[in-house]
Amino acid sequence: MRWNGVNEVMRARCPDASIRLRHETSTGSAALLEAKGRPPEEIVTRDSLLGPHPAQSQFSTALFDSAADAVVLSILPDVFTELVRHREEGFLFFPYGRDAWPQAERDWLAREFAPVGKLDAAAAMANLERIVARVRQTSQAPVLIYNLSPHIPGEWIHCFEGLADSLSVRIRRFNLALVELSARTGASIVDVEGIVAGAGAARMKLDALHLTPDGHALVAEEVVRILDDLGVVNMRREI
Repeated sequence: MRWNGVNEVMRARCPDASIRLRHETSTGSAALLEAKGRPPEEIVTRDSLLGPHPAQSQFSTALFDSAADAVVLSILPDVFTELVRHREEGFLFFPYGRDAWPQAERDWLAREFAPVGKLDAAAAMANLERIVARVRQTSQAPVLIYNLSPHIPGEWIHCFEGLADSLSVRIRRFNLALVELSARTGASIVDVEGIVAGAGAARMKLDALHLTPDGHALVAEEVVRILDDLGVVNMRREI
């Protein structure tokens, strides 16, 4: 363990204050909007297959039901995750690690679910706008949304003629759309792209998805700076 989150920043800035953080993995904005709070039994019985995306998290409504001083989201799930939809009951599901599932479970997945494909930037932002609006029905807590660094180690494309969107282009489309979403909704952007670019991508990223400990530290600094600027972090009390 080389880096342990925003409270390392808080301890350096104000030893008497701390942030109580509830973290849930997300499978994307569409699934979050459709979540009912209780996973279907056939998903619960396969929980051991789902790794960091357990059934309870996939169908959780805690984002909307829990009191919080701030809500923090990311575009990462919508950029990377490919969901499937149950053919009869209609719910969305992320079959994490499906390629390593036993054959019988893969057969069950193909029989019971249909792929829905990745969201484009416009659809993802429409979903996020609905999520922000739903949060604000019951709370005025600020909403922070992480963008992504489009630097992809090993990707060196100089001509895009006839080329379908690369991952770096997809990330750039989402980042630009997120700027427009922020302008419409007042949500704050945690600018991972700018942080990584400013500090040097080679030092800040391990691969297309994961930051180094130094990268995580700088992003956590930015989260605390935004929370401080929005008045969420009060250095004289615990949040």
